[in-house]
Amino acid sequence: MRTLSKQTQYCLKALYVMSRAYPRRLVLIDEMCEEESIPRKFLEQILLKLKAQKLVESKTGKGGGYGLCRKPSQITVGQVIRMIEGPLAPLPCASVTAYRKCDECPDDRTCGTRIIMAEVRDAIAKILDSVTLADVCRRIEEAKGELAGQPQELMYYI
Repeated sequence: MRTLSKQTQYCLKALYVMSRAYPRRLVLIDEMCEEESIPRKFLEQILLKLKAQKLVESKTGKGGGYGLCRKPSQITVGQVIRMIEGPLAPLPCASVTAYRKCDECPDDRTCGTRIIMAEVRDAIAKILDSVTLADVCRRIEEAKGELAGQPQELMYYI
């Protein structure tokens, strides 16, 4: 199975930072890099892509930076992953948006692998399309709260 690329992982981290700042303020690139340990050059490329997709906006000068174009509660993790990675399906023949028949398959309608991979795609999409950036930020804060209640020496093992 494929894993999320570093680009997608960094993209999501940057979006979480902007979500926490929304709508009060814009976030500087350096702040996102430092807070989430993202290489600056990599983040600049990601932000350009997100800006082209009209997911984020930027402002130069004093008080400038990057921010979300929509509320964090209106942006799903699934939308972001598709924007960066493409379709969620593990095989092209199981994709809804980018279907392509496999060359070696005589009949994709009866292919057991395609049938099960379509179910995998549906399960992944169901989860990722139901979780928003706001939901993830809330879960992060809950996890931090739970860790804060742990004895200090245990925090390193969790």
